[in-house]
Amino acid sequence: MNYFQKYQKEDFQHFIKTRPYETKLGEKIHVGNLEGKYVIIGIPESIGIKANHGIGGSESLWEAFLASFLNIQSTKKLSENDISVLGYFDFYSLKNEEITVELIDNEVEKVIFEITSKGKIPIVIGGGHNNAYPILRGVSKAKNQAINCINLDAHTDFRQKESRHSGNGFRYAYEERFLKQYAIIGLHENYNSQAIINEISATLDIDFSFYEDIFIREKLTFNDAIYQAINFTKNTFTGIELDLDAIQNTLSSAISPCGISSLQARQYLYLTSQNCQISYLHIAEGATQLANGQTDLLTAKLVSYLVSDFLKN
Repeated sequence: MNYFQKYQKEDFQHFIKTRPYETKLGEKIHVGNLEGKYVIIGIPESIGIKANHGIGGSESLWEAFLASFLNIQSTKKLSENDISVLGYFDFYSLKNEEITVELIDNEVEKVIFEITSKGKIPIVIGGGHNNAYPILRGVSKAKNQAINCINLDAHTDFRQKESRHSGNGFRYAYEERFLKQYAIIGLHENYNSQAIINEISATLDIDFSFYEDIFIREKLTFNDAIYQAINFTKNTFTGIELDLDAIQNTLSSAISPCGISSLQARQYLYLTSQNCQISYLHIAEGATQLANGQTDLLTAKLVSYLVSDFLKN
């Protein structure tokens, strides 16, 4: 079965709100092809999150993001010629017991490999952070080398290889040599075990900073932490990861009252897109409606801002 569904131009007609004397981005961008330098795809799933004992609902973000992103104004600051929206993964037709994280891994890797092999840069929206592994695997295979990664996240997602889930994607990628150097910004001390901290502290290929050292103890600034990660990974192609649970009060599988601001998240994408050899962007774990009933439609608009910041820079 082909789980990846490519869009046609007419699929976007109900999303776009046209107005006289204005041109919306969705009216101009490439659809269902690899014409643009940046290729946007959606992974609406929360299987990996639930396998990691998280709250499901991240499948709700993708279409809400499209509704926001496609209605951005088309201006000289944001060239629609550089952007393609290719499609999304459809796992809805499967019964819950038929969906495995490994199945998702294999399907995502194939599409990421295709995009990267054509010299394009994937922008991946939605799903759990389990998808970092197949993205890294697909990009690495296409480039025929291990790549680096910067992750702004409250968690390492470097748990043991007990089974595939959203908490161990970077472990799998690192041990299978798709990920070379891994930099993590803003870890929360309360939610990373001492065993993991001991391990990453002793691993030369991993660099990290704590949220508390940046914002509570003020040992370094947020920009210092970003540039530390940039300098650590600048020797080769680098993937940029952003887990929305790092942003304060943003609806996600591990929503937190403490975190960076949306402005700081935008600054993170600005600085990394300016200073890294970009190989992909992945925005993970966000939702507009969680399985526990929490809702926040602003998550989609926030992600639209984040993607447009990345594209402009």
